[in-house]
Amino acid sequence: MENVMWDYQEDSGYQAGTELIGYKVEATDGHIGKVDKHSDDVDARYIVVDTGPWIFGKHVLLPAGTITSIDPDNQTVQVGRTKDEIQNSPEFDKDKPAVDADYHQQVGSYYNGLPR
Repeated sequence: MENVMWDYQEDSGYQAGTELIGYKVEATDGHIGKVDKHSDDVDARYIVVDTGPWIFGKHVLLPAGTITSIDPDNQTVQVGRTKDEIQNSPEFDKDKPAVDADYHQQVGSYYNGLPR
């Protein structure tokens, strides 16, 4: 179950090799920022979102499993989480590797523990 969080949902529309950097990111209740980075590593797929002024320039890591749809025409990523859920996620330090096993587990556990 844990690794499911780190893979794209089959119906998300993600195509391997798609460059998501710069895509707008929308939570279930509004815009949260733009994709600053993404990873396509097996069992560690994610996007890093630059939230800009929304939460004081914070960067957040969202596992690929939180993505509900990707619209390449409008360069938009939809995530199935609210702004509050994203804002309250474990803090991402963009100067540390996102593949840190402890951080990876912390983020996965946080999002797996939220209601869907």
